[in-house]
Amino acid sequence: MTLDSKIPDGPIEKKWFEHKFHMKLVNPANRRKYKIIVVGTGLAGSSVAASLGELGYNVLAFSYHESPRRAHSIAAQGGINAPKNYSNDGDSVYRLFYDTLKGGDYRAREANVYRLAEVSGSIIDQCVAQGVPFARDYAGYLDNRSFGGAQVARTFYARGQTGQQLLLGAYSALIRQMDAGSVKFYERREMLDLVVVDGKARGIVARNLLNGKLESYSADAVILATGGYGNVFYLSTNAKASNATALRQSVLYADPSDMHSCHR
Repeated sequence: MTLDSKIPDGPIEKKWFEHKFHMKLVNPANRRKYKIIVVGTGLAGSSVAASLGELGYNVLAFSYHESPRRAHSIAAQGGINAPKNYSNDGDSVYRLFYDTLKGGDYRAREANVYRLAEVSGSIIDQCVAQGVPFARDYAGYLDNRSFGGAQVARTFYARGQTGQQLLLGAYSALIRQMDAGSVKFYERREMLDLVVVDGKARGIVARNLLNGKLESYSADAVILATGGYGNVFYLSTNAKASNATALRQSVLYADPSDMHSCHR
């Protein structure tokens, strides 16, 4: 078996820019023709479902729980890093990339860490737009603190409940799109397998946990946002419902314990 991470070619600082520039675009008038399945409604799932719905796509969102607010993303507390350099202490995309790589004992995939550092500033803007009440200084600007061994103060936070506030913001944005009709929410569904056509994910098979029936759904694309597989460990701070059945059944993955990589 050959593992292909699909990382673009070129220098690390240009990989993702060049890749995005050469990708085919979907005209805004044509987005309503496409259906996208999002499995999982934690921070990643709720925010991507809300964003795609706002862009005009038809989104089907599936949750193991009865509400997106039950996601384990609520357990993240420390904050979320971004190189906005509000503290004026020399922060940059490359410095965040280096700190994150070093903090992961140099085991992380470098191209993906660089991409995370690139988009982290926009993620903060998205969270603020969705209503996340980040801490602010006396002038009213977003506050930063030094956290997790970083060389500079770059952590955006909301007291000791950053994960909860982020989840409530993403949840609110998702509910807005559900009310607008662009997102359809399926609660208490456990994904069992992917439907793959010509090597591409085109749907899912899920179990309705209320009546036990198997259900199949088709789409033009599938996004897996199911979190980490915490139950693989005897002792874990993850919730027991954090079992990531989609990952166990369908795809290859690394770091089964990681639930909050988006905050690091």
